[in-house]
Amino acid sequence: MISIHIQGKDGIIETESVIKGCWINVRNVDKDDLTQLEQRFGIDSELLTDIMDLDEQARLEKEDEYTGIIVRIPVYDDSQEVPFFTVPLGIILFSDKIVTICQKSSDALDDILKNRVKGFSICNQNTFVLNLLGRAAFTFLKSLKEVNKRTNTIKDELQRSIRNNELIQLLSLQKSLVYFTTSIKTNELLLEKLQKSPVIRFKEEEQELLEDVLIENRQAIEMANIYSSILTGTMDAFASVISNNLSIVMKQLTIISIVMMIPTLIYSFFGMNVSFPFRTDAIITGFIIMAGSLFASALGAILLNIHRKQRKGLRKKI
Repeated sequence: MISIHIQGKDGIIETESVIKGCWINVRNVDKDDLTQLEQRFGIDSELLTDIMDLDEQARLEKEDEYTGIIVRIPVYDDSQEVPFFTVPLGIILFSDKIVTICQKSSDALDDILKNRVKGFSICNQNTFVLNLLGRAAFTFLKSLKEVNKRTNTIKDELQRSIRNNELIQLLSLQKSLVYFTTSIKTNELLLEKLQKSPVIRFKEEEQELLEDVLIENRQAIEMANIYSSILTGTMDAFASVISNNLSIVMKQLTIISIVMMIPTLIYSFFGMNVSFPFRTDAIITGFIIMAGSLFASALGAILLNIHRKQRKGLRKKI
């Protein structure tokens, strides 16, 4: 889907024709869009292929007719196995227009198109790039807070009942944090390259904006690392809890098996060719054997319970 936007009095507005100083926004890209971008605007097919590659890292390249920038931006899609992930965003700077290409919709672009970013302008290409990178960093921070919020919700559910579904959700959030950390770091490398590269020359006030974007990007990296460490510790803690609960269950089952083994042993003994007491009355004989088995089982359970309490008392003394 290709849309064309210009700078209006009240912000960014959509238009029908390509004019000087416009912004051509391409999202949810299909083959027809790629063909039109290549034939109508002269964008190299290799660059378009790189932008469509989900694993492409942030970078900067200079061509004869345009300057190409690829950055990573966060995306949320609840239909995916990992709902929070990142995709490459291509920013193509021509002398008279700007083209952005992204295969998914993102809050970073939606906020700009809906004029939610105060003071955003497409008249200056340098500030456009910096403001877009700053909005990407802000969106990363917002997405990280949402990931942390979901992690806390799942932790509360796990404390009440440990199930595989919650653990799988935690694992998917952990993957999201890995994607975010990697993408934010590559964006930081791009920003540092923009500071030194002669491809795009920034004025003094633009340099200050670049520094602000770098600071916000570093904050996103620190937050991603903190949340990732917390989530890793949570996963390890719940793994230990699950292992401990399994040990407790196995211990209880073992005690039950030992107690139930006593009547089994007694009945097995009387199942052999041995002399029975009270042969004249089979019912009384059966009741005596049953009572003896129950008494032996109860005695075994009592002895095991006494032994367990003694071990607990010994641990408290230690």
